[in-house]
Amino acid sequence: MAGLREDPVLGINDIKRDEKELEAETETEAKAKAEDKAHQGQGERDMAPPAGSSIHRSGSRPQLDLSKAAIQGNSEDRDPTILLPNQSDDISSHLALDIGGSLIKLVYFSRHENYSIDDERKKNVKERLGISNGNRRSYPILGGRLHFVKFETHKINECLDFIYSKQLHRGGIDSHSWLPDAPANETSVIKATGGGAYKYADLIKQRLGVTLDKEDEMDCLVAGANFLLKAIRHEAFTHMEGQKKFVQIDQNELFPYLLVNIGSGVSMIKVDGDGKFQRVSGTNVGGGTYWGLGRLLTKCKSFDELLELSQRGDNRTIDMLVGDIYGGMDYSKIGLSASTIASSFGKAISENKELEDYRPEDISLSLLRMISYNIGQISYLNALRFGMKRIFFGGFFIRGHAYTMDTISFAVQFWSQGQAQAMFLRHEGFLGSLGAFMSYEKHGLDDLMVHQLVERFPMGAPYTGGKIHGPPLGDLNEKASKIRKI
Repeated sequence: MAGLREDPVLGINDIKRDEKELEAETETEAKAKAEDKAHQGQGERDMAPPAGSSIHRSGSRPQLDLSKAAIQGNSEDRDPTILLPNQSDDISSHLALDIGGSLIKLVYFSRHENYSIDDERKKNVKERLGISNGNRRSYPILGGRLHFVKFETHKINECLDFIYSKQLHRGGIDSHSWLPDAPANETSVIKATGGGAYKYADLIKQRLGVTLDKEDEMDCLVAGANFLLKAIRHEAFTHMEGQKKFVQIDQNELFPYLLVNIGSGVSMIKVDGDGKFQRVSGTNVGGGTYWGLGRLLTKCKSFDELLELSQRGDNRTIDMLVGDIYGGMDYSKIGLSASTIASSFGKAISENKELEDYRPEDISLSLLRMISYNIGQISYLNALRFGMKRIFFGGFFIRGHAYTMDTISFAVQFWSQGQAQAMFLRHEGFLGSLGAFMSYEKHGLDDLMVHQLVERFPMGAPYTGGKIHGPPLGDLNEKASKIRKI
């Protein structure tokens, strides 16, 4: 087969040894089937994970195996692939969608690009022994990856082309159950969440021949966040003055926390445990606001182009600062430095200029700071309201953008006087689609053995790095100390 390793040469001893292995496997499989049959109809009570197991695996309904889950790539990669080394490729589905107002987020599973030598040996031995299943493998291949991809919602046909090209709606081209000439399965379903799961259900049915099984958006957001925070080490990090630091979270102290999901709009969710949450607040000023106003004011064609502009901007040309009002001086009595923004876009009302007289870069940065500061402040006020000190920010508004994270972090630090902390997630934009993907099996995260779920980063001192774009925010400790004097 093209793209696979060359078959290892098997000697007589190898065949004899592997025959014994296969016999042992067959015996084990027979016992498992007998046990399944004996326990049929006993209810969900018998589906509980056995002691010492990370997740129950049913012989008739394969589930996600998250043991030794690990992020692949370096610490600066955006939306890195998650390796599932013990996952078999016979899971019930390979794809889940989160279709929002601005973006479509995909999570999909693929097996390893190359079979392992052990898998190849078993395959060859089975062929020599006449154990075959036609064109389909009769055994699963262990090891695979979760991939993360996004598309703009108005380009949904490109998204559907991508799904079709990889045959993800049929389990993927690399699936042992996929046949190129197989007819569309009218009963096939894909898990989906977000408002677009309703809006585009007919289009997806027409294009791919599958039905969307819709999951609640908030349920998926919380499930995705809890999975990442429990299962993936070095998923969460802080970002202050251009410095990224991964944080270790004590699983016994994870809850409660505030989850702030910044998509087109903003939802603020108080999370008390797995499946225990309440949407406590939100705002209509979010990523869609930044993109919409930015597009009107700068003529940018995409969100990423708008963010790129902000990196070269100087908001002082358009924002009214405290120093502009006080002749370049601080208003120290109430802890406001001269560089503090008194009014976003405030200079535009006092200058005889038209829109074309302002640089698009400056407009983009001013808009970014206005929205980020307000989200940070509202988030802290809600954390204060419920006595929470940990605030996790997710959603595609952030996109790993250093200046956005610094702005939000500064707002939380400033208003909390250092008592609360803003934290961010590496898979920030895929919380909903991750939650939808996991909902295929409805397994509980309570059953995860967290010590078995480790990422391949060294223990010890937190990683620091990253660059900040845009004008400096100034010394955070100095500004926070001014507030404390009030």
